[in-house]
Amino acid sequence: MGNAARDAARAMARAEAGTKNAALNAIAERLLSQRAQLSEANHTDLVAAKENRLTDALLDRLELTPARLEAMADGLVQVAGLADPIGEISGMNYRPTGIQVGRMRVPLGVVGIIYESRPNVTADAAGLCIKSGNAVILRGGSEAINSNRAIAACIADGLQSAGLPGTAVQVVETTDRAAVGEMLALDEYIDVVIPRGGKGLIERISKEARMPVIKHLDGVCHVYVDSHADADKAVTIAYNAKTQRYGTCCTMECLLVAEPKAEEVLARLGPMLEEVGVEIRGDERSRQILPGITAAADEDYFTEYLAPIMSLRIVSGLDQALEHIEHYGSRHTDAIVTENVNHARRFLAEVDSSSVMVNASTRFADGYEYGLGAEIGISTDKFHARGPVGLEGLTSQKFIVIGDGHIRK
Repeated sequence: MGNAARDAARAMARAEAGTKNAALNAIAERLLSQRAQLSEANHTDLVAAKENRLTDALLDRLELTPARLEAMADGLVQVAGLADPIGEISGMNYRPTGIQVGRMRVPLGVVGIIYESRPNVTADAAGLCIKSGNAVILRGGSEAINSNRAIAACIADGLQSAGLPGTAVQVVETTDRAAVGEMLALDEYIDVVIPRGGKGLIERISKEARMPVIKHLDGVCHVYVDSHADADKAVTIAYNAKTQRYGTCCTMECLLVAEPKAEEVLARLGPMLEEVGVEIRGDERSRQILPGITAAADEDYFTEYLAPIMSLRIVSGLDQALEHIEHYGSRHTDAIVTENVNHARRFLAEVDSSSVMVNASTRFADGYEYGLGAEIGISTDKFHARGPVGLEGLTSQKFIVIGDGHIRK
């Protein structure tokens, strides 16, 4: 697979934008025309997953609903409509010697992606790798093997219909966990590996990989309701950030509320969350306002629940909120609700996360919502990509030099 990916990467690097776009559109068409087969394969995976007692959060990630199938196809079409970054030249300058020096954007080469549950990653990752001129080796979790195989067949079909090698996107067929270790040793063939899954998987890959890793470990995301917040906005944003979908890395896991707004906001928000079954674990002050909630332990504030559970803390103001996020946060996504421009600017400047938001739900931290078409993951690293990793995150730059017989003296 490594050899085949290397060969395919060379073909992908020289493919014209129109050819890559034709492949992406063809894959999207096949995903829609094969909806019944994809749903059947996914149903097989869901039945097995329930028998194996996967958590509700993992079952949610595994399911390919009709809306998610549509979104997969739409994401590929959107990626096809984006500007092709490959070959873009920037910063060309003449040097005193007469040579021109600049940079050209190029593919990374062969990308390895190791992920759990979400079969939509197979299509999203393939689309971004195809458009950015890379080849990719995909190793999904055993719980999604039938879904991934069905999606991969659509991808291979679409690639070949456009005259591109079907081996540009390969799915590891074996469910043997040893395959992960084998992939992580293939630094001769795989240029970068991207893990998507639970903390244990990502820690293992970070430890064992011989090639660079683009990763995030946790999504401990905060919404801070400032003392200058509009209460209507605060309630709406916090409710959406927690309940729009529980099992994603950009779901709010901790709500911070400034003391002056605490009673007004929590008196409205608490019953709304209780009604949909969200368990709140709060500090002593918040339990005075919402007597029925559970007492929070310190560990709760470090926890990515991926479930209808959240932590709550009432803070004195912006400074204490910033201290809390710095100590407990995971540098993923954090939001402030405020009408105070100075507080908003401080929050944007001082919160060291890959996405920082003002008056918006953390659920927007997503490549599709950011206009990237789809994302291959969300990186909380600072190099080489940060935040939702789209096309540009799957490329690098090389220096190019243009002369006319110039020699160095």
